[in-house]
Amino acid sequence: MRKGAGRASCEAENSAHLARDRQASDIILSIGHTSELATPDTRRWTRILGSYRTPNHVRSVAELVITALPLVTLWTASWFTFSLGHAWASLLIAIPAAGFLLRLFMIQHDCGHGTFFADRLANDWVGRVIGVLTLTPYDWWRRTHAIHHATTGNLDRRGIGDVDTLTVREYQARSWWGRLKYRLYRHPLVMFVVGPAYLFLLQHRLPVGLMRDGWQPWASTMTTNLAIGLIVAALTWFIGIKAFLLVHLPIILLAATAGVWLFYVQHQFEQTAWECDERWNLHQAALYGSSHYDLPVLLRWFTANIGIHHVHHLCSRIPFYRLPHVLRDHPELHEVGHITLLQSFRCVRLVLWDEVQRRLVSFREIRCKPALNKAP
Repeated sequence: MRKGAGRASCEAENSAHLARDRQASDIILSIGHTSELATPDTRRWTRILGSYRTPNHVRSVAELVITALPLVTLWTASWFTFSLGHAWASLLIAIPAAGFLLRLFMIQHDCGHGTFFADRLANDWVGRVIGVLTLTPYDWWRRTHAIHHATTGNLDRRGIGDVDTLTVREYQARSWWGRLKYRLYRHPLVMFVVGPAYLFLLQHRLPVGLMRDGWQPWASTMTTNLAIGLIVAALTWFIGIKAFLLVHLPIILLAATAGVWLFYVQHQFEQTAWECDERWNLHQAALYGSSHYDLPVLLRWFTANIGIHHVHHLCSRIPFYRLPHVLRDHPELHEVGHITLLQSFRCVRLVLWDEVQRRLVSFREIRCKPALNKAP
């Protein structure tokens, strides 16, 4: 049984808005002890949630400055210590630098939702510039991420912007080779070490998932690649290829790993929600299919409150710095999908969706119970 005591609604993002690359993100919020949607006072809750949507331009600019400037400073310090022969110190500096790069990606994420500034052009151009630094083509990513929001938790619409997740039946129906490939994909070393490097260094160089969707995704990826190439060429000319790789790669890889980990925990927790298309409901998927990753204060700051992911999916037009206000004003949301830092490490073993038990399970569980997911 899922806990909660309030009922809310706001208008959902839908696929019609994907074509315009603009998301309307007012999603009906239903928190109750059953999975049935109620019929709340839509207008009342739209007003409540809408009050959090307006960005504060001064705050947004300040957040951008206090994220970008420390990143540049730490990058320069890392290179300077490396140039003095202190490679170990350079690697230590890479850790906080990666934190600021991760936070910069979260600002890009808000720009993609049209929440960081009120003006669309401001969001898009800030997002595009940040996308060069995060190795993530902004316009292409914005569209795939909108698809993620519009299809999260839908078993029949998996494949874009999510972590590949099989049901128990699908896994058991695979050949030994198919099972081995899925096990390798889900292995922590692949998921959190090899995978992030592949994703940001290689996969993002092409508009994967949108390669047949016209020229815009290609323009986004190719112009981003060109800008990345020019910056890399300038820096390698200035400091040398060895220094550039040993200073910049650790920052990129650490930030990429942290980003993939966050995305994983946001949707790959035991009591998440998946449904086949005919039973799937966007509002329920937003609330129950996204976690509240309750991190320590410092990590919450570096991750720009993205751990309050269930609220973000309920109404993705809320700027990240207003998400804690939602929990403060509506405490009934706090325990929905709640996961602590310690509890999150247990999510790594959860790899298959059990349609009978309606939860994620481990390989060990289905090995111990081979008939676990057979139809009754």
